[in-house]
Amino acid sequence: MITMNDGFLPISQEDLRRRGWNELDIIIISGDAYVDHPSYGAALIGRVLEAEGFRVGIIAQPDWRSLGDFKKLGRPKLFFGITSGNTDSMVANYTANKRPRKSDDYSPGSKIGLRPDRALIVYANRVRQAYKDTVIVLGGIEASLRRLAHYDYWDNEVRRSVLIDAKADILFYGMAENAMVTLAKRLNEKEDIKLINDIRGSVIVRKAPNFLKDYAVIPSFEEVKEDVLKFNAAFKEISCQMNPFKAKIVIQKHADRFIVQLPPTYPLKTEELDKIYGLNFSRNWHPVYKKAGGVKGFETVRFSIISHRGCCGNCSFCSLFMHQGRIVQSRSADSVLKEAKLLSEQKDFRGTITDIGGPTANLYKAHCANWEKEGFCGHKSCIVPGKCNSLRLGYEESLALYKKISELPKVKHVFIGSGLRYDLLAEDYAEKYLEKLCELHISGQMKVAPEHISDKILQIMNKPAHCVYERFLNRLEKINQKKHKKTFLVNYFISSHPGSGLKESLELALYLAKHKIHPEQIQDFMPLPMTLAGCIYYTGINPFTGGKVYSAKTFKERKMQRALIQYGNPKNRQLIREALKLLKAEHLASQLR
Repeated sequence: MITMNDGFLPISQEDLRRRGWNELDIIIISGDAYVDHPSYGAALIGRVLEAEGFRVGIIAQPDWRSLGDFKKLGRPKLFFGITSGNTDSMVANYTANKRPRKSDDYSPGSKIGLRPDRALIVYANRVRQAYKDTVIVLGGIEASLRRLAHYDYWDNEVRRSVLIDAKADILFYGMAENAMVTLAKRLNEKEDIKLINDIRGSVIVRKAPNFLKDYAVIPSFEEVKEDVLKFNAAFKEISCQMNPFKAKIVIQKHADRFIVQLPPTYPLKTEELDKIYGLNFSRNWHPVYKKAGGVKGFETVRFSIISHRGCCGNCSFCSLFMHQGRIVQSRSADSVLKEAKLLSEQKDFRGTITDIGGPTANLYKAHCANWEKEGFCGHKSCIVPGKCNSLRLGYEESLALYKKISELPKVKHVFIGSGLRYDLLAEDYAEKYLEKLCELHISGQMKVAPEHISDKILQIMNKPAHCVYERFLNRLEKINQKKHKKTFLVNYFISSHPGSGLKESLELALYLAKHKIHPEQIQDFMPLPMTLAGCIYYTGINPFTGGKVYSAKTFKERKMQRALIQYGNPKNRQLIREALKLLKAEHLASQLR
Protein backbone atom coordinates (compact mmCIF):
# COMPACT_ATOMS: atom_id res chain seq x y z
CA MET A 1 0.00 0.00 0.00
CA ILE A 2 1.37 3.43 -0.96
CA THR A 3 1.43 5.84 1.96
CA MET A 4 2.66 9.33 2.76
CA ASN A 5 4.90 9.79 5.78
CA ASP A 6 5.24 13.09 7.62
CA GLY A 7 8.42 11.85 9.29
CA PHE A 8 11.93 11.29 7.96
CA LEU A 9 14.67 8.84 8.72
CA PRO A 10 16.70 10.15 11.69
CA ILE A 11 19.50 12.61 10.96
CA SER A 12 20.45 13.64 14.53
CA GLN A 13 20.83 12.38 18.08
CA GLU A 14 17.63 14.23 18.92
CA ASP A 15 15.81 12.12 16.32
CA LEU A 16 17.20 8.97 17.94
CA ARG A 17 16.09 10.08 21.40
CA ARG A 18 12.56 10.72 20.15
CA ARG A 19 12.45 7.15 18.90
CA GLY A 20 13.97 5.78 22.08
CA TRP A 21 16.93 4.33 20.17
CA ASN A 22 20.42 4.00 21.59
CA GLU A 23 22.03 3.05 18.29
CA LEU A 24 21.33 2.55 14.62
CA ASP A 25 21.78 -0.64 12.63
CA ILE A 26 22.75 1.16 9.43
CA ILE A 27 23.87 4.70 8.62
CA ILE A 28 23.70 5.92 5.03
CA ILE A 29 26.03 8.73 4.01
CA SER A 30 25.11 10.65 0.87
CA GLY A 31 26.67 13.39 -1.21
CA ASP A 32 23.16 14.72 -1.93
CA ALA A 33 20.89 16.63 0.38
CA TYR A 34 18.40 14.36 2.12
CA VAL A 35 15.26 14.21 0.00
CA ASP A 36 12.90 11.46 1.15
CA HIS A 37 11.64 10.49 -2.28
CA PRO A 38 12.00 7.27 -4.32
CA SER A 39 14.01 9.04 -7.04
CA TYR A 40 16.82 9.64 -4.51
CA GLY A 41 18.92 6.52 -4.02
CA ALA A 42 19.89 7.06 -0.38
CA ALA A 43 16.24 7.51 0.63
CA LEU A 44 15.15 4.53 -1.45
CA ILE A 45 17.66 2.16 0.10
CA GLY A 46 16.99 3.62 3.53
CA ARG A 47 13.26 2.95 3.30
CA VAL A 48 13.82 -0.55 1.89
CA LEU A 49 16.05 -1.44 4.84
CA GLU A 50 13.65 0.20 7.28
CA ALA A 51 10.81 -1.91 5.90
CA GLU A 52 12.85 -5.01 6.74
CA GLY A 53 12.98 -3.94 10.39
CA PHE A 54 16.38 -2.24 10.48
CA ARG A 55 16.99 1.08 12.24
CA VAL A 56 18.39 3.39 9.57
CA GLY A 57 19.80 6.91 9.79
CA ILE A 58 20.98 9.42 7.19
CA ILE A 59 24.04 11.67 7.17
CA ALA A 60 23.61 13.96 4.17
CA GLN A 61 26.49 16.00 2.77
CA PRO A 62 28.78 15.72 5.80
CA ASP A 63 31.64 18.17 6.20
CA TRP A 64 34.54 15.97 5.16
CA ARG A 65 37.17 18.37 6.52
CA SER A 66 36.70 16.96 10.03
CA LEU A 67 35.23 13.87 11.69
CA GLY A 68 32.40 15.58 13.55
CA ASP A 69 29.58 14.91 11.06
CA PHE A 70 30.69 11.32 10.59
CA LYS A 71 30.34 10.69 14.33
CA LYS A 72 27.08 12.52 14.96
CA LEU A 73 24.88 9.41 14.80
CA GLY A 74 27.39 7.15 16.50
CA ARG A 75 28.70 3.84 15.24
CA PRO A 76 26.09 1.66 13.50
CA LYS A 77 25.62 -1.91 14.65
CA LEU A 78 25.92 -3.34 11.11
CA PHE A 79 27.49 -0.96 8.57
CA PHE A 80 27.92 2.45 7.00
CA GLY A 81 26.47 2.65 3.48
CA ILE A 82 28.13 5.33 1.35
CA THR A 83 26.93 6.90 -1.90
CA SER A 84 28.09 10.02 -3.71
CA GLY A 85 24.43 10.72 -4.53
CA ASN A 86 22.37 10.52 -7.69
CA THR A 87 25.36 11.43 -9.88
CA ASP A 88 29.05 10.68 -9.93
CA SER A 89 30.70 13.32 -7.75
CA MET A 90 33.06 14.44 -10.52
CA VAL A 91 30.13 14.89 -12.89
CA ALA A 92 28.26 16.78 -10.17
CA ASN A 93 31.20 19.09 -9.51
CA TYR A 94 32.65 19.71 -13.00
CA THR A 95 31.50 20.47 -16.54
CA ALA A 96 32.63 18.58 -19.63
CA ASN A 97 35.34 21.22 -19.99
CA LYS A 98 36.57 20.35 -16.49
CA ARG A 99 35.48 23.66 -15.02
CA PRO A 100 33.74 23.84 -11.62
CA ARG A 101 29.98 23.96 -11.93
CA LYS A 102 28.21 27.10 -10.77
CA SER A 103 25.35 25.31 -9.02
CA ASP A 104 24.36 21.92 -7.64
CA ASP A 105 20.66 21.09 -7.86
CA TYR A 106 21.06 18.21 -5.42
CA SER A 107 22.24 20.59 -2.67
CA PRO A 108 20.12 22.99 -0.58
CA GLY A 109 19.80 26.31 -2.34
CA SER A 110 21.80 24.79 -5.24
CA LYS A 111 24.92 25.71 -3.28
CA ILE A 112 28.21 24.33 -4.60
CA GLY A 113 31.03 22.87 -2.55
CA LEU A 114 28.91 20.67 -0.28
CA ARG A 115 30.22 17.40 -1.69
CA PRO A 116 33.91 16.54 -2.20
CA ASP A 117 35.51 15.34 -5.40
CA ARG A 118 35.62 11.52 -5.44
CA ALA A 119 33.09 11.47 -2.64
CA LEU A 120 33.12 7.70 -2.10
CA ILE A 121 36.83 7.70 -1.35
CA VAL A 122 36.75 10.78 0.86
CA TYR A 123 33.72 9.71 2.89
CA ALA A 124 34.94 6.14 3.33
CA ASN A 125 38.36 7.24 4.52
CA ARG A 126 36.80 9.62 7.04
CA VAL A 127 34.55 6.86 8.35
CA ARG A 128 37.57 4.59 8.68
CA GLN A 129 39.34 7.27 10.69
CA ALA A 130 36.33 7.67 12.96
CA TYR A 131 35.58 3.96 13.42
CA LYS A 132 38.52 1.79 12.47
CA ASP A 133 36.83 -1.61 12.36
CA THR A 134 33.34 -0.70 11.13
CA VAL A 135 31.94 -2.26 7.96
CA ILE A 136 31.85 0.11 4.97
CA VAL A 137 29.58 -0.54 1.98
CA LEU A 138 29.73 1.46 -1.27
CA GLY A 139 26.78 1.92 -3.63
CA GLY A 140 25.11 4.20 -6.16
CA ILE A 141 26.06 5.33 -9.65
CA GLU A 142 29.64 6.31 -8.79
CA ALA A 143 30.26 2.89 -7.29
CA SER A 144 28.71 1.15 -10.31
CA LEU A 145 30.82 2.98 -12.87
CA ARG A 146 34.08 2.75 -10.92
CA ARG A 147 33.85 -0.79 -9.56
CA LEU A 148 36.72 -2.09 -11.72
CA ALA A 149 39.73 -0.38 -13.28
CA HIS A 150 38.35 2.49 -15.35
CA TYR A 151 39.34 5.50 -17.41
CA ASP A 152 38.88 8.75 -15.51
CA TYR A 153 38.36 11.80 -17.70
CA TRP A 154 39.32 14.31 -15.02
CA ASP A 155 42.70 12.69 -14.26
CA ASN A 156 43.03 11.58 -17.90
CA GLU A 157 44.33 8.21 -16.78
CA VAL A 158 43.18 4.77 -15.76
CA ARG A 159 42.32 4.55 -12.07
CA ARG A 160 42.01 1.55 -9.80
CA SER A 161 38.70 0.14 -8.60
CA VAL A 162 37.18 2.63 -6.19
CA LEU A 163 36.83 -0.25 -3.73
CA ILE A 164 40.62 -0.27 -3.35
CA ASP A 165 41.05 3.49 -2.94
CA ALA A 166 38.11 3.80 -0.56
CA LYS A 167 39.37 0.90 1.58
CA ALA A 168 35.77 -0.30 1.82
CA ASP A 169 34.65 -3.85 2.57
CA ILE A 170 32.15 -4.41 -0.24
CA LEU A 171 30.63 -2.52 -3.16
CA PHE A 172 27.21 -2.96 -4.75
CA TYR A 173 26.63 -2.06 -8.38
CA GLY A 174 23.33 -1.60 -10.14
CA MET A 175 19.97 -1.35 -8.38
CA ALA A 176 20.90 -3.06 -5.15
CA GLU A 177 17.78 -3.19 -2.97
CA ASN A 178 17.69 -6.97 -2.55
CA ALA A 179 21.46 -7.24 -2.30
CA MET A 180 21.62 -4.65 0.48
CA VAL A 181 18.86 -6.37 2.42
CA THR A 182 20.67 -9.71 2.05
CA LEU A 183 23.89 -8.20 3.37
CA ALA A 184 22.14 -6.53 6.32
CA LYS A 185 20.45 -9.78 7.34
CA ARG A 186 23.65 -11.78 7.13
CA LEU A 187 25.65 -9.24 9.10
CA ASN A 188 22.85 -9.20 11.66
CA GLU A 189 23.33 -12.96 11.96
CA LYS A 190 26.98 -12.29 12.86
CA GLU A 191 28.53 -13.40 9.57
CA ASP A 192 32.02 -12.07 8.97
CA ILE A 193 32.06 -9.52 6.13
CA LYS A 194 35.40 -10.97 5.00
CA LEU A 195 33.72 -14.32 4.36
CA ILE A 196 30.68 -13.07 2.43
CA ASN A 197 31.60 -14.03 -1.13
CA ASP A 198 28.33 -14.82 -2.87
CA ILE A 199 25.90 -11.87 -2.99
CA ARG A 200 24.86 -11.04 -6.53
CA GLY A 201 25.52 -7.45 -7.56
CA SER A 202 28.48 -7.16 -5.21
CA VAL A 203 32.18 -6.52 -5.71
CA ILE A 204 34.75 -7.61 -3.14
CA VAL A 205 38.53 -7.64 -2.69
CA ARG A 206 40.32 -10.88 -1.87
CA LYS A 207 43.95 -11.97 -1.66
CA ALA A 208 43.33 -15.03 -3.82
CA PRO A 209 40.40 -16.32 -5.91
CA ASN A 210 40.88 -19.96 -4.91
CA PHE A 211 37.41 -20.08 -3.32
CA LEU A 212 35.85 -19.61 -6.77
CA LYS A 213 35.11 -22.26 -9.41
CA ASP A 214 33.96 -20.62 -12.65
CA TYR A 215 35.02 -17.11 -13.54
CA ALA A 216 36.31 -14.84 -16.29
CA VAL A 217 39.69 -13.20 -15.83
CA ILE A 218 40.21 -9.79 -17.40
CA PRO A 219 43.55 -7.97 -17.80
CA SER A 220 44.90 -6.55 -14.57
CA PHE A 221 44.82 -2.91 -13.51
CA GLU A 222 48.51 -2.63 -14.28
CA GLU A 223 47.98 -4.07 -17.76
CA VAL A 224 44.99 -1.91 -18.72
CA LYS A 225 46.78 1.16 -17.43
CA GLU A 226 49.67 0.62 -19.83
CA ASP A 227 48.04 -1.00 -22.86
CA VAL A 228 44.92 0.36 -24.58
CA LEU A 229 44.29 -2.94 -26.35
CA LYS A 230 44.15 -4.72 -23.02
CA PHE A 231 41.92 -1.96 -21.68
CA ASN A 232 39.55 -2.66 -24.58
CA ALA A 233 39.74 -6.40 -23.99
CA ALA A 234 38.79 -5.89 -20.34
CA PHE A 235 35.89 -3.60 -21.24
CA LYS A 236 34.57 -6.04 -23.82
CA GLU A 237 34.60 -8.93 -21.34
CA ILE A 238 32.91 -6.84 -18.63
CA SER A 239 30.16 -5.94 -21.11
CA CYS A 240 29.71 -9.61 -22.00
CA GLN A 241 29.18 -10.46 -18.33
CA MET A 242 26.25 -8.11 -17.70
CA ASN A 243 23.43 -10.55 -18.46
CA PRO A 244 22.12 -11.61 -15.00
CA PHE A 245 21.11 -15.04 -16.29
CA LYS A 246 24.37 -15.94 -18.01
CA ALA A 247 27.09 -13.80 -16.45
CA LYS A 248 30.18 -15.29 -14.90
CA ILE A 249 32.12 -13.89 -11.99
CA VAL A 250 34.70 -11.37 -13.24
CA ILE A 251 38.16 -11.15 -11.68
CA GLN A 252 40.68 -8.37 -12.15
CA LYS A 253 44.03 -8.34 -10.38
CA HIS A 254 45.20 -5.14 -8.70
CA ALA A 255 48.84 -5.56 -7.56
CA ASP A 256 48.75 -8.48 -5.11
CA ARG A 257 44.96 -8.47 -4.62
CA PHE A 258 41.98 -9.48 -6.74
CA ILE A 259 38.83 -7.50 -7.40
CA VAL A 260 35.96 -10.01 -7.65
CA GLN A 261 32.74 -8.91 -9.35
CA LEU A 262 29.82 -11.24 -8.70
CA PRO A 263 27.13 -11.56 -11.43
CA PRO A 264 24.49 -8.80 -11.62
CA THR A 265 21.35 -9.04 -9.52
CA TYR A 266 18.29 -10.53 -11.18
CA PRO A 267 15.73 -8.02 -12.46
CA LEU A 268 13.01 -7.21 -9.97
CA LYS A 269 9.54 -8.61 -10.51
CA THR A 270 6.57 -6.27 -10.77
CA GLU A 271 5.43 -7.17 -7.25
CA GLU A 272 8.86 -6.30 -5.84
CA LEU A 273 8.92 -2.93 -7.59
CA ASP A 274 5.40 -2.17 -6.38
CA LYS A 275 6.44 -2.89 -2.81
CA ILE A 276 9.52 -0.65 -3.03
CA TYR A 277 7.73 2.34 -4.56
CA GLY A 278 4.87 1.92 -2.12
CA LEU A 279 7.06 2.44 0.94
CA ASN A 280 6.56 5.15 3.50
CA PHE A 281 8.29 8.12 1.82
CA SER A 282 7.73 11.68 3.02
CA ARG A 283 8.12 12.81 -0.61
CA ASN A 284 9.81 16.06 0.30
CA TRP A 285 13.16 17.54 1.19
CA HIS A 286 14.03 17.52 4.88
CA PRO A 287 12.77 20.60 6.79
CA VAL A 288 16.33 21.54 7.77
CA TYR A 289 16.72 22.91 4.23
CA LYS A 290 13.82 25.34 4.48
CA LYS A 291 16.02 28.33 5.32
CA ALA A 292 18.22 27.61 2.28
CA GLY A 293 15.18 27.49 0.00
CA GLY A 294 14.84 23.73 -0.34
CA VAL A 295 16.40 21.44 -2.93
CA LYS A 296 15.87 22.53 -6.53
CA GLY A 297 16.42 19.07 -8.02
CA PHE A 298 13.41 17.78 -6.12
CA GLU A 299 11.06 20.28 -7.75
CA THR A 300 11.44 18.51 -11.11
CA VAL A 301 10.17 15.24 -9.62
CA ARG A 302 7.79 16.48 -6.90
CA PHE A 303 4.68 15.51 -8.88
CA SER A 304 6.22 12.94 -11.19
CA ILE A 305 6.10 9.16 -10.95
CA ILE A 306 8.75 6.55 -11.72
CA SER A 307 6.94 3.83 -13.63
CA HIS A 308 9.87 1.60 -14.63
CA ARG A 309 13.63 1.17 -14.62
CA GLY A 310 16.21 -0.18 -17.06
CA CYS A 311 16.64 0.65 -20.74
CA CYS A 312 17.09 -1.71 -23.68
CA GLY A 313 18.46 1.07 -25.89
CA ASN A 314 22.08 0.60 -24.76
CA CYS A 315 23.38 3.91 -26.15
CA SER A 316 27.18 3.99 -26.18
CA PHE A 317 27.50 7.20 -24.18
CA CYS A 318 24.99 6.22 -21.50
CA SER A 319 25.80 4.70 -18.12
CA LEU A 320 22.48 2.87 -17.77
CA PHE A 321 23.72 -0.41 -19.23
CA MET A 322 26.38 -0.78 -16.54
CA HIS A 323 23.99 0.39 -13.80
CA GLN A 324 20.28 -0.34 -14.29
CA GLY A 325 20.88 -2.79 -17.12
CA ARG A 326 19.11 -3.59 -20.41
CA ILE A 327 16.10 -5.40 -18.98
CA VAL A 328 13.12 -3.10 -18.48
CA GLN A 329 11.27 -3.65 -15.20
CA SER A 330 7.85 -2.03 -14.82
CA ARG A 331 5.52 -1.37 -11.93
CA SER A 332 1.91 -2.46 -12.14
CA ALA A 333 -0.65 0.03 -13.39
CA ASP A 334 -2.43 -0.27 -10.06
CA SER A 335 0.71 0.75 -8.15
CA VAL A 336 1.30 3.78 -10.38
CA LEU A 337 -2.36 4.78 -10.10
CA LYS A 338 -2.22 4.62 -6.31
CA GLU A 339 0.83 6.87 -6.26
CA ALA A 340 -0.88 9.34 -8.58
CA LYS A 341 -3.89 9.42 -6.24
CA LEU A 342 -1.56 10.03 -3.31
CA LEU A 343 0.16 12.92 -5.07
CA SER A 344 -3.16 14.43 -6.10
CA GLU A 345 -4.22 14.61 -2.46
CA GLN A 346 -1.23 16.66 -1.35
CA LYS A 347 -2.03 20.21 -0.22
CA ASP A 348 0.27 21.84 -2.79
CA PHE A 349 -0.92 19.76 -5.76
CA ARG A 350 -2.22 22.02 -8.54
CA GLY A 351 -3.75 19.45 -10.82
CA THR A 352 -0.80 18.31 -12.96
CA ILE A 353 1.12 15.04 -12.86
CA THR A 354 4.30 16.30 -14.52
CA ASP A 355 5.71 12.95 -15.65
CA ILE A 356 5.15 9.21 -15.66
CA GLY A 357 8.34 7.62 -16.88
CA GLY A 358 11.81 6.30 -16.36
CA PRO A 359 15.04 6.31 -18.36
CA THR A 360 12.85 6.29 -21.49
CA ALA A 361 9.19 7.18 -21.05
CA ASN A 362 7.77 5.00 -23.83
CA LEU A 363 9.39 1.82 -22.57
CA TYR A 364 6.88 1.37 -19.74
CA LYS A 365 5.67 -2.24 -19.85
CA ALA A 366 8.14 -3.08 -22.63
CA HIS A 367 8.71 -6.81 -22.51
CA CYS A 368 10.58 -9.66 -24.14
CA ALA A 369 9.91 -13.28 -23.23
CA ASN A 370 13.66 -13.94 -23.11
CA TRP A 371 14.15 -11.41 -20.31
CA GLU A 372 12.48 -13.65 -17.75
CA LYS A 373 14.59 -16.76 -18.39
CA GLU A 374 17.63 -15.97 -20.49
CA GLY A 375 18.04 -12.22 -20.18
CA PHE A 376 18.91 -10.05 -23.16
CA CYS A 377 20.53 -11.21 -26.38
CA GLY A 378 24.26 -10.67 -26.44
CA HIS A 379 24.60 -10.71 -30.21
CA LYS A 380 22.05 -8.05 -31.15
CA SER A 381 20.29 -4.92 -29.93
CA CYS A 382 16.65 -4.75 -28.89
CA ILE A 383 16.07 -1.53 -30.83
CA VAL A 384 18.92 -0.75 -33.26
CA PRO A 385 18.87 -0.74 -36.27
CA GLY A 386 15.16 -1.42 -35.75
CA LYS A 387 12.89 -2.82 -33.08
CA CYS A 388 13.31 -6.55 -32.61
CA ASN A 389 10.14 -8.52 -33.36
CA SER A 390 10.41 -10.13 -29.92
CA LEU A 391 10.21 -6.78 -28.13
CA ARG A 392 6.63 -6.01 -27.16
CA LEU A 393 5.92 -2.38 -26.30
CA GLY A 394 3.38 -1.45 -23.66
CA TYR A 395 1.62 1.35 -25.51
CA GLU A 396 -1.92 0.08 -24.90
CA GLU A 397 -1.24 -0.40 -21.19
CA SER A 398 0.35 3.06 -21.00
CA LEU A 399 -2.61 4.83 -22.60
CA ALA A 400 -5.05 2.96 -20.37
CA LEU A 401 -3.01 4.01 -17.32
CA TYR A 402 -2.81 7.66 -18.39
CA LYS A 403 -6.60 7.66 -18.86
CA LYS A 404 -7.26 6.25 -15.38
CA ILE A 405 -4.97 8.80 -13.78
CA SER A 406 -6.62 11.60 -15.76
CA GLU A 407 -9.97 10.52 -14.31
CA LEU A 408 -8.85 11.03 -10.70
CA PRO A 409 -10.99 13.80 -9.18
CA LYS A 410 -8.18 16.29 -8.56
CA VAL A 411 -6.09 15.59 -11.66
CA LYS A 412 -6.45 18.01 -14.57
CA HIS A 413 -3.44 16.99 -16.67
CA VAL A 414 -1.19 13.95 -17.04
CA PHE A 415 1.98 14.86 -18.89
CA ILE A 416 4.95 12.83 -20.04
CA GLY A 417 8.03 14.91 -19.28
CA SER A 418 10.71 12.23 -19.67
CA GLY A 419 12.58 11.76 -22.92
CA LEU A 420 10.97 9.54 -25.56
CA ARG A 421 12.61 7.12 -27.98
CA TYR A 422 11.59 8.73 -31.27
CA ASP A 423 12.58 5.58 -33.19
CA LEU A 424 9.83 3.72 -31.31
CA LEU A 425 7.36 6.39 -32.43
CA ALA A 426 8.26 6.44 -36.12
CA GLU A 427 6.41 3.32 -37.32
CA ASP A 428 2.76 2.37 -37.82
CA TYR A 429 2.51 0.44 -34.55
CA ALA A 430 3.04 3.71 -32.64
CA GLU A 431 0.38 5.75 -34.47
CA LYS A 432 -2.32 5.63 -31.81
CA TYR A 433 0.11 6.09 -28.91
CA LEU A 434 1.83 9.09 -30.51
CA GLU A 435 -1.49 10.64 -31.45
CA LYS A 436 -2.78 10.42 -27.88
CA LEU A 437 0.50 11.73 -26.51
CA CYS A 438 0.29 14.81 -28.72
CA GLU A 439 -3.40 15.32 -28.02
CA LEU A 440 -3.44 14.88 -24.25
CA HIS A 441 -0.11 14.20 -22.60
CA ILE A 442 2.51 16.62 -23.92
CA SER A 443 2.57 19.99 -22.19
CA GLY A 444 3.68 21.69 -25.39
CA GLN A 445 7.21 20.32 -25.64
CA MET A 446 8.17 16.74 -26.50
CA LYS A 447 11.70 15.70 -25.57
CA VAL A 448 13.56 13.53 -28.07
CA ALA A 449 17.25 12.87 -28.63
CA PRO A 450 18.34 12.58 -32.27
CA GLU A 451 21.91 13.32 -30.98
CA HIS A 452 23.36 13.78 -34.50
CA ILE A 453 22.54 13.43 -38.20
CA SER A 454 25.72 11.62 -39.32
CA ASP A 455 25.00 7.92 -39.71
CA LYS A 456 28.66 7.18 -39.02
CA ILE A 457 28.44 8.84 -35.61
CA LEU A 458 24.97 7.45 -34.90
CA GLN A 459 26.30 3.96 -35.49
CA ILE A 460 29.07 4.54 -32.93
CA MET A 461 26.43 5.86 -30.53
CA ASN A 462 24.30 2.74 -31.16
CA LYS A 463 21.49 4.99 -32.32
CA PRO A 464 19.26 4.41 -35.37
CA ALA A 465 20.08 5.94 -38.75
CA HIS A 466 19.06 9.54 -39.38
CA CYS A 467 16.33 8.47 -41.81
CA VAL A 468 14.42 7.05 -38.82
CA TYR A 469 14.35 10.50 -37.23
CA GLU A 470 13.04 11.92 -40.49
CA ARG A 471 10.26 9.32 -40.53
CA PHE A 472 9.34 10.30 -37.00
CA LEU A 473 9.19 13.98 -37.98
CA ASN A 474 6.90 13.18 -40.91
CA ARG A 475 4.57 11.14 -38.71
CA LEU A 476 4.49 13.86 -36.07
CA GLU A 477 3.69 16.52 -38.67
CA LYS A 478 0.77 14.48 -40.01
CA ILE A 479 -0.62 14.12 -36.50
CA ASN A 480 -0.24 17.84 -35.87
CA GLN A 481 -2.16 18.59 -39.07
CA LYS A 482 -4.84 16.08 -38.20
CA LYS A 483 -5.29 17.49 -34.70
CA HIS A 484 -4.87 21.13 -35.76
CA LYS A 485 -2.22 21.73 -33.14
CA LYS A 486 1.54 22.08 -32.89
CA THR A 487 3.73 19.80 -30.79
CA PHE A 488 7.06 21.51 -30.27
CA LEU A 489 10.16 19.34 -30.11
CA VAL A 490 13.02 19.75 -27.68
CA ASN A 491 15.85 18.08 -29.58
CA TYR A 492 18.91 16.89 -27.69
CA PHE A 493 22.23 16.80 -29.53
CA ILE A 494 25.72 15.76 -28.44
CA SER A 495 28.82 17.64 -29.52
CA SER A 496 32.30 16.11 -29.71
CA HIS A 497 31.12 12.51 -29.41
CA PRO A 498 33.72 9.97 -30.61
CA GLY A 499 33.65 9.91 -34.39
CA SER A 500 32.75 13.59 -34.63
CA GLY A 501 35.22 16.11 -36.00
CA LEU A 502 34.65 19.65 -37.21
CA LYS A 503 33.45 18.30 -40.57
CA GLU A 504 30.65 16.29 -38.96
CA SER A 505 29.70 19.20 -36.69
CA LEU A 506 29.44 21.47 -39.72
CA GLU A 507 27.25 18.87 -41.41
CA LEU A 508 24.93 18.93 -38.41
CA ALA A 509 24.98 22.73 -38.23
CA LEU A 510 23.98 23.08 -41.88
CA TYR A 511 21.13 20.63 -41.38
CA LEU A 512 19.87 22.55 -38.35
CA ALA A 513 20.12 25.87 -40.15
CA LYS A 514 18.27 24.54 -43.19
CA HIS A 515 15.42 23.34 -40.98
CA LYS A 516 15.48 26.48 -38.82
CA ILE A 517 16.28 24.49 -35.68
CA HIS A 518 18.07 26.46 -32.97
CA PRO A 519 19.02 23.86 -30.37
CA GLU A 520 19.56 24.92 -26.78
CA GLN A 521 19.86 21.40 -25.36
CA ILE A 522 23.44 20.65 -26.36
CA GLN A 523 25.39 18.14 -24.32
CA ASP A 524 29.15 18.35 -24.52
CA PHE A 525 30.29 14.75 -24.64
CA MET A 526 31.69 13.54 -21.34
CA PRO A 527 33.52 10.18 -21.32
CA LEU A 528 31.86 8.54 -18.33
CA PRO A 529 33.69 5.64 -16.67
CA MET A 530 32.82 2.17 -17.96
CA THR A 531 30.75 3.37 -20.92
CA LEU A 532 31.49 2.25 -24.47
CA ALA A 533 31.90 5.82 -25.70
CA GLY A 534 34.24 6.59 -22.80
CA CYS A 535 36.28 3.52 -23.71
CA ILE A 536 36.48 4.60 -27.36
CA TYR A 537 37.45 8.14 -26.36
CA TYR A 538 40.33 6.88 -24.24
CA THR A 539 41.69 4.16 -26.51
CA GLY A 540 40.79 5.55 -29.94
CA ILE A 541 39.53 2.10 -30.91
CA ASN A 542 36.08 0.56 -30.82
CA PRO A 543 36.55 -2.59 -28.70
CA PHE A 544 33.80 -4.47 -30.56
CA THR A 545 34.88 -3.70 -34.13
CA GLY A 546 38.58 -3.01 -33.76
CA GLY A 547 38.15 0.11 -35.91
CA LYS A 548 39.97 3.33 -35.12
CA VAL A 549 37.75 6.22 -34.06
CA TYR A 550 38.66 9.90 -33.90
CA SER A 551 37.79 11.92 -30.78
CA ALA A 552 38.23 15.64 -30.20
CA LYS A 553 40.66 15.95 -27.29
CA THR A 554 41.40 19.69 -27.13
CA PHE A 555 39.06 22.12 -25.43
CA LYS A 556 39.43 24.46 -28.40
CA GLU A 557 38.06 21.94 -30.87
CA ARG A 558 35.31 20.90 -28.47
CA LYS A 559 34.25 24.55 -28.18
CA MET A 560 34.25 24.94 -31.96
CA GLN A 561 32.10 21.85 -32.42
CA ARG A 562 29.56 23.17 -29.94
CA ALA A 563 29.65 26.64 -31.51
CA LEU A 564 28.82 25.20 -34.93
CA ILE A 565 25.83 23.30 -33.57
CA GLN A 566 24.63 26.43 -31.76
CA TYR A 567 25.20 28.51 -34.89
CA GLY A 568 22.50 31.04 -34.00
CA ASN A 569 24.22 32.33 -30.86
CA PRO A 570 26.04 35.60 -31.69
CA LYS A 571 28.67 34.77 -29.06
CA ASN A 572 29.81 31.87 -31.24
CA ARG A 573 30.65 33.95 -34.34
CA GLN A 574 34.43 33.97 -33.82
CA LEU A 575 34.65 30.25 -33.08
CA ILE A 576 32.51 29.49 -36.15
CA ARG A 577 34.78 31.59 -38.35
CA GLU A 578 37.83 29.72 -37.04
CA ALA A 579 36.18 26.36 -37.63
CA LEU A 580 35.14 27.26 -41.18
CA LYS A 581 38.64 28.50 -41.94
CA LEU A 582 40.16 25.21 -40.79
CA LEU A 583 37.66 23.34 -42.96
CA LYS A 584 38.26 25.69 -45.92
CA ALA A 585 34.51 26.28 -45.91
CA GLU A 586 34.28 30.04 -45.34
CA HIS A 587 31.83 30.20 -48.25
CA LEU A 588 29.24 28.44 -46.09
CA ALA A 589 29.20 31.15 -43.41
CA SER A 590 26.11 32.80 -44.89
CA GLN A 591 24.13 29.59 -44.40
CA LEU A 592 24.79 29.61 -40.66
CA ARG A 593 22.57 32.53 -39.73
